[in-house]
Amino acid sequence: MKIRTRLTLWYAGILIASLLVIGVGTYREIAEQLRHDHRQNSREHAVNEAGEMIFQVGLPAILLGLLGGWWLTRRALNPVTKLTETVEKIHEHNLREPLPRSGNGDELDRLTEVFNSMTARLDGSFQRIREFTLHASHELKTPLTVLRGEMEMALEEENSSAPQKERLLSQIDEIERLAKIVDGLTLLMKADAGQIQLRREPVRLDELVRESFADAKILAQPLQIHISLPVCEELTVFGDRHRLRQLLLNLTDNAVKYNKPDGTAAISLRRVENFAELKIENTGAGVAPELQPRVFERFFRGDPSHSNAVEGCGLGLSIAQWIVAAHDGSIRFTSRPNESTTVTVRLPTGSPVV
Repeated sequence: MKIRTRLTLWYAGILIASLLVIGVGTYREIAEQLRHDHRQNSREHAVNEAGEMIFQVGLPAILLGLLGGWWLTRRALNPVTKLTETVEKIHEHNLREPLPRSGNGDELDRLTEVFNSMTARLDGSFQRIREFTLHASHELKTPLTVLRGEMEMALEEENSSAPQKERLLSQIDEIERLAKIVDGLTLLMKADAGQIQLRREPVRLDELVRESFADAKILAQPLQIHISLPVCEELTVFGDRHRLRQLLLNLTDNAVKYNKPDGTAAISLRRVENFAELKIENTGAGVAPELQPRVFERFFRGDPSHSNAVEGCGLGLSIAQWIVAAHDGSIRFTSRPNESTTVTVRLPTGSPVV
């Protein structure tokens, strides 16, 4: 029950109780006066008059009190409703926008000031985290590049034994994995800070889908996964070709990695109203229903039992979500454990948004 309704009911109860006390008191006073009056007609007339007075005055007073109480309660709580609606719209990207204050210095104005102070502190904390992650990822690139170069040089030495070369190859693979994590974090941090500018040009999405289909077939060969492209309509979207290519690569790579041997993966592209709808469906372990709302979180791995066996760092879907959002589209993830997983992307096909 809303506060507005609760206060109105409380006010109505108090008002009715007050009127009943007044009515009973009035009736008893008249009855006491009539006790000393022995004229029957006068007594009946006074009783009727008292009843009519209570009915004619008391009932309108109750209705007026209820309506007035409801209006006053609504007027008093309107600022609370507006403040609640505004606070509900707060997220990490609009923390710098202050909540509007009334300026009258009352409790709600003070509460709004507290909210603004809190969001300012949160924005500062998020900003420091982004700067730290961005600087750390940038500083890690140079030593990783040096380490990889030294290991590749050691790998080419003729006096290296087979076990040594195998260890070096394993270390190079781990460095490449760490470098991918650093690159992914750098991309996401720059995106959060608004430092990435996307190009807006016509892009034949069907051509990119066919290229990704060919790449996915190569990736799927070692696992004997069957890749199909049942539908690929000719569609053009406005956006950044490089980022859209990266989006398709991330999604198709996941469809192959998080699959089962001899499984299947299907890619389709079709027009749905004014959108280009891309669907990528694959067989595999899937993601449990309670974990599906978290699939776009950074470093989230939906299949803990295969986390060590499958290469990846849990940033692919986060990057995909950012690319789709930057192109004014939407992305949806659905999964049936041990059956199939489907990622649906919709991108507008109209004129570019400036």
